[in-house]
Amino acid sequence: MAEITASMVKELRERTDAPMMDCKKALSEAEGDMTRAEEILRVRFGNKASKAAGRVAAEGTVGVSISADGKTGAMVEVNSETDFCAKNEDFLNFVNQLASVIANSNADNIEAVATLPMSGATVEETRAQLVGKIGENITPRRFVRPTAQGKLASYVHGSKIGVLVDLVGGDDVLAKDIAMHIAAAKPKSLDASGIPQDLIDAERRVAIEKAKEAGKPEAMLEKIADGTVQKFLKEVTLLSQVFVKDDKFTIESLLKSKGASVASFTMFTVGEGIEKAVVDYAAEVAAAAKV
Repeated sequence: MAEITASMVKELRERTDAPMMDCKKALSEAEGDMTRAEEILRVRFGNKASKAAGRVAAEGTVGVSISADGKTGAMVEVNSETDFCAKNEDFLNFVNQLASVIANSNADNIEAVATLPMSGATVEETRAQLVGKIGENITPRRFVRPTAQGKLASYVHGSKIGVLVDLVGGDDVLAKDIAMHIAAAKPKSLDASGIPQDLIDAERRVAIEKAKEAGKPEAMLEKIADGTVQKFLKEVTLLSQVFVKDDKFTIESLLKSKGASVASFTMFTVGEGIEKAVVDYAAEVAAAAKV
C-alpha cells in the first residue's frame, strides 16, 4: 500500500474542502492516487452528509426573499455547526437561494421544503452536496412564508437576527425602522393578546413571591402582581414598546402618527433553543496531528 503523507492529505483537503480524516481515507482507498481520491470524495458527498447529520448545528444565518411588489416573501433559518461555515460564500448563496425557492413555493413545513426543486436538483440533494463540500452538518430549520395585508419589509442584523414585518400603510422608511426596532427590542408579540398565559402566570407568581419576601401585606400582593404584569406586557409587546430611535414615541403612537399599522411580524434568532455542543478543540488538533 502506498504511503499516505500529511502533505498528500493537505493537498487533497485544499482541492476538495473535505475534512482531513475523509481525505486520508480516500487516499488510502485510492492507494495514493490523488485524482482517484478526489473522485472518491465527490462520489461520497451524500454519504458524508449522512455522517454529519448527527452533529449539532447551532450556528448559521437567516435568509430573506421578498417579491418586487412586497406582497409575498419568505424568511428561512439555516443552521451550520460553526460560525466559520456560516460565513462561507457557498453557504450564504445556498441560504439566499433557498429563501427565494420557498417564497415561490407552496411548502407548508420544513419537510416539504426538502423536495422542492433547486439548482437542477432538489433542496435536499443540493444541501447534501454542500455538506460534502464544506464538511459540516447544514440544516434548514424553520421558515415563514406570509402573504402581506400591506407590504413586507425585512431587516437582518449581522446574519444572526432576521425580521419580516407586514406593514399596512406608511412607507419604506417606516417599515425598515419598525423591522430594525423589532430586531433590537425583541418583542414577543404584537400586543398582549399574543402573550401565552403561562408566561403571564409566571410573572405574577414571581412578583407575589418577591413581595412576600419584602414583607408586603397580604392585601397588597394581587395589586403588586397586577402592576408587575402590566410592566412586563409593556416591555414584551411591540405596540407598547418605546421606539428605540425616539423615546418620545411608543411603536403604537409612531404608527398612528404615520397612518400605519403592523399586521404581523416574525423574528428569527439563529440557534435559538438549540443546545450547543461543547467542542474539545485540543482533542481535534491532536487528532489532526496524527494524520
